[in-house]
Amino acid sequence: MQLRAADVARIVEQGWTARLGASPIATFRGRQYLRQNTDGACVFLMDNGQCQVHAEFGFEKKPIACQMFPYMLSPETSRAQMGVSFACQSVVENKGQLVNAQVPDALRIALRGLPEVLRPAPALALVRGRPAEVGEVEWFTKRLIRWLESAAPLRVRLDGVAWIAQTLAAARLRNVRGKNLRELFDLLFDALGAELPLHPIDPPSRRQRALLQGAIFARTEDPKPLSQVVSSRWLSILNQLRRSRAWRTGSGGQLVPLVESAAPGTVTFEQVWKVSVEQDSDESASIDALMTRWLRASIEGGRVWGSAYYGWSVVDGLCAFALAAASVGWLARFEAAHAACTVVSLAHVQHALRRIDRTAGRAPWLGRNSERLRLAFLVRDDGLRRVLLGHF
Repeated sequence: MQLRAADVARIVEQGWTARLGASPIATFRGRQYLRQNTDGACVFLMDNGQCQVHAEFGFEKKPIACQMFPYMLSPETSRAQMGVSFACQSVVENKGQLVNAQVPDALRIALRGLPEVLRPAPALALVRGRPAEVGEVEWFTKRLIRWLESAAPLRVRLDGVAWIAQTLAAARLRNVRGKNLRELFDLLFDALGAELPLHPIDPPSRRQRALLQGAIFARTEDPKPLSQVVSSRWLSILNQLRRSRAWRTGSGGQLVPLVESAAPGTVTFEQVWKVSVEQDSDESASIDALMTRWLRASIEGGRVWGSAYYGWSVVDGLCAFALAAASVGWLARFEAAHAACTVVSLAHVQHALRRIDRTAGRAPWLGRNSERLRLAFLVRDDGLRRVLLGHF
């Protein structure tokens, strides 16, 4: 959890450094975060699953990000939009109150500690350098949601999202506006069901696999700085670069580097790609429902593009979203391989989804040129479709 200046002041005032024997605040690359234990848990997480700050000082004394979790507010030109993070286990399991019931509480928290999310944001872009006009994004979102809730199998719907993302990324949309743009969206979505079978795809190339694996590393890397010493910081950076290269170049019998709870050196890349996904079973129906809920909630909650996703345009954000879905599928296969399973289960997808969605819109490096270059390569030669192939 990243901390604001007011959060840091409250934590210092509460005297946690003396009580814990070390500062609960970690500074990493100029930003301040709540420190994590070596197992990845927050330093304030108690054995009963409750927050120690909340238990002793009350809800309003927790860091603002903790108060808001799992909800996320992002500004638009005329309003604030609220999305929900699937990093939360209760959200993944579809438990708790409806999102709409949480809006008043979220706005109260925002008024108290997040005033910037209530200020107008710059106009959303349809593509880079081309601001969206009134009704364009709403129409596109409507058609996208309709496709995601169609009767087509999940793998076909995800393939359609990747196909739409690739097609729009290659199109020249700067001068297509108003009625003509809506007609283009209608044409593309109406053609999906018949068009996809006419464009079969091959398995991903070695380069495309490497880019997918690099994307997964970028979405799962979770630095845990345990020291403020300069030499330790440089060692952390060098180790991160080493691990990043191991992910990008890993193939065949090479071991997959450490991912969160998994022990290092137990699963090879070849084992991951060999895990299968069963169709037409109770588990596959549950996976379908979970992934459909994540896709819709992310789009309707404004977490796929705009101010909640590094200020990216609609088309760029949709490309990144397709890559995130592929990352969930691959990581679910990894979880299955690590558990010595040959088939992906709902539990594997739940864990992978929580891990991938945890960084969506909250990891600055995912909004930089390295990610844009990765996507620019993958939109060619059906790259997004090919890395999604067979994961669901």
